[in-house]
Amino acid sequence: MTDEPQVTPSRFSGLSNKLIAAIIAVILLVEVVIYLPSLATYRASWLQDRLRVGVVAARVLDAVPDVMALPRNLTDRLLASAGAYAIVYRRAGQSQLIELADPVTLDNVVTADLRQSDLPSLVLGALDTLFAPPNRTLRIVGEGDLDESLVEILMPERPLRADIIDYSRNIVLVSLGIAAVTAFALYMLVSQLFILPVQRLTRNILRFRKAPENATLILAPTRRGDEIGVLESELSAMESELFSMLRQQRHLADLGLAVAKINHDLRNTLTSAQLLSDQVATLDDPKVQRLAPRLVTTLDKAIGFAQQVLDYGREATSVPKPASIDLKTLVDDAGFEARLVGHPSVQFLADVPAGLLVHVDPGQMGRVLVNLFKNAREALEASNQISAPAIKVSLAEEAETVVLTISDNGPGLPPRARENLFVAFEGSARAGGTGLGLAIARELTEANGGTLRYLDGPPPGTRFELTLPKDIHSL
Repeated sequence: MTDEPQVTPSRFSGLSNKLIAAIIAVILLVEVVIYLPSLATYRASWLQDRLRVGVVAARVLDAVPDVMALPRNLTDRLLASAGAYAIVYRRAGQSQLIELADPVTLDNVVTADLRQSDLPSLVLGALDTLFAPPNRTLRIVGEGDLDESLVEILMPERPLRADIIDYSRNIVLVSLGIAAVTAFALYMLVSQLFILPVQRLTRNILRFRKAPENATLILAPTRRGDEIGVLESELSAMESELFSMLRQQRHLADLGLAVAKINHDLRNTLTSAQLLSDQVATLDDPKVQRLAPRLVTTLDKAIGFAQQVLDYGREATSVPKPASIDLKTLVDDAGFEARLVGHPSVQFLADVPAGLLVHVDPGQMGRVLVNLFKNAREALEASNQISAPAIKVSLAEEAETVVLTISDNGPGLPPRARENLFVAFEGSARAGGTGLGLAIARELTEANGGTLRYLDGPPPGTRFELTLPKDIHSL
């Protein structure tokens, strides 16, 4: 384990901050969507209030035949109540005007026609007022209370804009308050259901990663039945399996070290015994001559067994060093090392063209081929019922791989050997074997990016299929 700095998530960091920010952003977005129609409605209501004052003035004008006869103080009060410069009443093709005693020069006039009550027009009008330049004059146009009557009010836009700004400020404050309260409420709810369980899982993973052999750090799942509960149960099961696996691995490592030492000492002892047996075999005693070969053979098997166990342990840490190599050269060298080239009785047929490059570790893949060839040769040598023993290597090319089929016409494998063919210490096809050869061969093949499998088929003989990666630079 490496001592790397670990970051423990706090309650208000990481996912929590993102959740709160997302909730507030969504609420504010909803408030903006609601704010625009609300602002348009507020402006329309404000204009309608001013228009009602104009309608009252229109009734006065309609009741008085001569507008000029109206007292000046009455007209000024009408205009002051509406906050207007002038009020125009139009009916039956006639226009009547009430204006201030001191006329005002009207510049930059903008019209608000209350006869257009569709939402887009109201929203655009509200936004136009909100961002309007100062000192604009507002012309409000609306229908009177009589048929075919029209009322116009001319007034400064400044009061409407000030009221809209105040209204918008209040909306913003209320929106922020609602967003804060809602975000806090949702956060507390989601925190209990999601964030706190996730933080608990995160802390457990960080602690367990630092000390996976500490069983007290294994997560105790809750009784939740949702996805978080499933995650807790699966994480607890995974940590339990990992704890057991690491403990077993440590025990196996200790046991393997002891076995390696025992094998090393045993191999030295057997080598000394083999030297003594060679000297005994030179004696002229008939009994010694009869028993010595058996003794030598037994010692050779014992030494080979010890050597294979040591090799199996070393191969576990051997890292492949792939290189570009000619497949025909690899097969020919393996056939020579397996004592098939020039064999007096076993025919070796390798149908592999020259120039076909594979990307593998030459030493490791050479050992795989030697193992397969040697097993086939020993099976053919041990059988006396085969008239023309032969080992054949055939080739099939695919897009990025080559497939070697290694077959012989020997007696085949017994059922027990086929069932445990690639299992160490159990897949031996002959008496006294360790079963390590094919187990090592498969591990080496897979480490080099290939596959090794046994092909079931009708007897006689055995067939293995070896798939190897091509050299991509030669494709």
